[in-house]
Amino acid sequence: MDRTSSLHSDITTRLAPISDTPALDASVLISNILNKPRTWVLAHPETVLTGLQLHALEQAVSRFEDGEPLPYILGHWEFFGMDFDITPDVLIPRPETEVLVEKAVAWLQHNPEKKHIADVGTGSGAIAVSIATHVPNIKIIATDVSQKALQIANRNAEKHGVDKRIEFIECDLLPNAFSPLPAPYGDASQRERSEARAFDLICANLPYIPTQELKNLPVYNWEPTLALDGGQDGLEQLRKLMKLAPDYVTPNGLILLEIEANQGVETLSLAQKAFPSAHSSLHQDLAGKDRLLTIAFVN
Repeated sequence: MDRTSSLHSDITTRLAPISDTPALDASVLISNILNKPRTWVLAHPETVLTGLQLHALEQAVSRFEDGEPLPYILGHWEFFGMDFDITPDVLIPRPETEVLVEKAVAWLQHNPEKKHIADVGTGSGAIAVSIATHVPNIKIIATDVSQKALQIANRNAEKHGVDKRIEFIECDLLPNAFSPLPAPYGDASQRERSEARAFDLICANLPYIPTQELKNLPVYNWEPTLALDGGQDGLEQLRKLMKLAPDYVTPNGLILLEIEANQGVETLSLAQKAFPSAHSSLHQDLAGKDRLLTIAFVN
């Protein structure tokens, strides 16, 4: 009998050489196959899997043994206390990105008149959807160069009931001020189009890993290079966005940029040169590493 108790023991043993948390990973894989919470699985060790479930579980374990990241095997992942659909077309949401979302939510709640947000390089939509879920009465434009990523992001927006407040646009960084707008801006006048492109808050988790460094990382074989490769020094996309941002950010607006932990000093210097009249500062993640660059415009 293939009870979950014996399956959990066997899978834990198989994963021990390749995982720091084999028992946890084993229980997550089993609960995903059963479509039950981990707590339920642990409380029902006598549960017997069907033949189809056993086959699916074996495939999942084999994929894990081959090095495929767990979120891709599961097809979903938690971020900011919410469940997001994930495919290899998008970056896996990381806990450190929650620092950006926390700062964005707090700022918007403290400034309720600020209602227009841009999420640049949205990927799975984790940032945009999380912000929209926690702050009502805002409008977000989320951009990405990947059409497949935008499809996943839109699915996540629908999943969490915020799709009416997020417009997804396929473009490089920020949309052209006079390009066609999605509903509800489709019939807007030229002035309204320009205003629709003015953002009180610009958020971005852009690629920031240097090209040569990326090629030596395990994620290079699995996660989309487009979402990770920041060019020769890792700052290529950040420089481009900083050059564009002055034409898009409103007076007294805010820019939040996730950064690579070792690039804090350099990115802060870039911001201070690009926006000499703004207040730029670094913020650390829970590990005490530089993770977020804020650029506050005060008029």
